[in-house]
Amino acid sequence: MSENCLFCKIIKGEIPCDKLYEDEDVFAFRDIAPQAPMHVLIIPKEHLRGPEAVGEANERVMGKLMRVANEIAGKEGQTDYRLVCNNGAVAGQTVFHLHMHIIGGRPLGWPPG
Repeated sequence: MSENCLFCKIIKGEIPCDKLYEDEDVFAFRDIAPQAPMHVLIIPKEHLRGPEAVGEANERVMGKLMRVANEIAGKEGQTDYRLVCNNGAVAGQTVFHLHMHIIGGRPLGWPPG
């Protein structure tokens, strides 16, 4: 965990959230500024700065993030949804703790924005 990371503080319960899922590896909660009817953030509990920090040791958890994202979308009644994972500020990453956005509940165009 990183002492100054917003998402690490959420995981530790220092900042409230609308939690949807938690286990020993993964934490998921509703985005506070949703871009669609379903907008959930799913994060590894281990602090990784972003996708560039993922190595072989993280492969199991990355697979788990994908599986749990699908389970959350299903529980939210969504079979069609988008997973977004930004890497770096220029790509739109604003919190530097690896996270995926699970977005659905309305038609989504491309490119996003």
